Amino acid sequence: MGMIHIKERDETVAIISKDGILKVLTAYNPWWKTGVVNPKMSKTYKRFAFHEAMKRLNEKDIRRTVVLTGTRRVGKTTIQYQMIEALLNTGVAPQKIVFISMDHPMLKLSQFQEILECYHENIYAKQDVYYFFDEVQYAQDWDRWLKIIYDTQPDTKVVATGSASPALMKGSRESGAGRWSVIQVPTLSFYEYCELLGVDRPDIPADLKVTSLLHKTQIERTGIMLQLSKVQNHFMRYLQVGGFPELALAENDLMAQQIMREDVVDKVLKRDLPSLYNIRNATELERIFLYLCNVSSEIVSIEAITKELNGVSRVTVENYIQYLESANLIYQSWPVDMAGKKVLKARPKIYIADAAIRNAVLMDDSIMTDPVGMGKVVETAVYKHVAAFYYQFATSIGYFRGGKKNKEIDVVVDYPRIKNILIEVKYREEAPIADDDAIVEFCEDSSASIIVTKNATDFGIHNTPGGKELLRIPAFAFLYLLGNAEKHGYRGIE
Repeated sequence: MGMIHIKERDETVAIISKDGILKVLTAYNPWWKTGVVNPKMSKTYKRFAFHEAMKRLNEKDIRRTVVLTGTRRVGKTTIQYQMIEALLNTGVAPQKIVFISMDHPMLKLSQFQEILECYHENIYAKQDVYYFFDEVQYAQDWDRWLKIIYDTQPDTKVVATGSASPALMKGSRESGAGRWSVIQVPTLSFYEYCELLGVDRPDIPADLKVTSLLHKTQIERTGIMLQLSKVQNHFMRYLQVGGFPELALAENDLMAQQIMREDVVDKVLKRDLPSLYNIRNATELERIFLYLCNVSSEIVSIEAITKELNGVSRVTVENYIQYLESANLIYQSWPVDMAGKKVLKARPKIYIADAAIRNAVLMDDSIMTDPVGMGKVVETAVYKHVAAFYYQFATSIGYFRGGKKNKEIDVVVDYPRIKNILIEVKYREEAPIADDDAIVEFCEDSSASIIVTKNATDFGIHNTPGGKELLRIPAFAFLYLLGNAEKHGYRGIE
């Protein structure tokens, strides 16, 4: 028995030798030999987050560790390869750039220090390098190491990705304060989806903003709408699978949904979150997620979930909801106080991070013919787009419930020092707005009030009895225009 034991021990040592680490690093960093990134890795299409990340990386005055966070399959690793390609194209020596995937079994089991030593001993000795860490949350003590690198290597730049940002957010608040720029990489916007698929695109002005439609003539608005209607036919498929680049490009939508279930959902629920948070019973986590898929876009009561999942404690439900948010699978939208009254028992509205995830999990094809279900899916898409578009500028993106009739406004962009933007999703035929709806009651205090409608013809100005103008705009046009504004670097209000 002794011999076998020793042999096993020797092999264990051999598994994580510096040689082994070097082999893995060399495989991940082919540009050390070739000087270029394989086009299959860097792909041609560049997401908005790529440009944002490059801007932060190249900032001369403030040195920051750039952290890209978003759910699995959303393209974070591709963005890193594109950044590496951009650096090589500007003349950075290939040996000065190292890509390290912390999700690789061998690197996951190695010490951070061993990996970096291995690189510096064999490839590049100096400290003016670019470290690219992929899925950094799997490394032991990752936040301490990012801090050490930041403090001891002033000429080194770091880009990290993580599909579980809890860890990342926690770390950024504690050890990373002022050192990190966290860039959210949401699932594809409708605009990015159309761009990625190369569909025939509307010819509209680069600086066209949703709110500016209020100030145009009806003839101008109609001309814009005729252009926007080019993308209308792509909207339904976008809602079904459109948030993930590989899946959007897939030929087979059913296959795409299966991959999404296995890769985006199952891996996170059964592997990532249990290992990060020491969850012993992943089944409860799955049940909570399934429940949330069913109620996406509704105000959620923790009591209702505990009752539904009899036997799961309130604390567990609250924790699991936070874990799901940290893994970028859901958004929580909190009430915004508009009537001057504090919201006493704040309950969040919960949205699944992408309508495509919800559809893949529920495997519900009837959703596209069920008006109520469609309303939820579209509101989910609207919230995601608005949250992604405004997250750096708004105090919060929440909802409002109250007013004379205790009615709701679906999405409120709560701005510091500027009037809010109010958005009501009415994705149905006719899409009536009553004079006593909350959006009408509070539109006086908003910088823009928008009603998101269903039909391409349901577009124009809605006049309130008080003489205020609301904008009615179909969902596909509203989402496309937000992406157009984002693409052209315009993120403000007016």
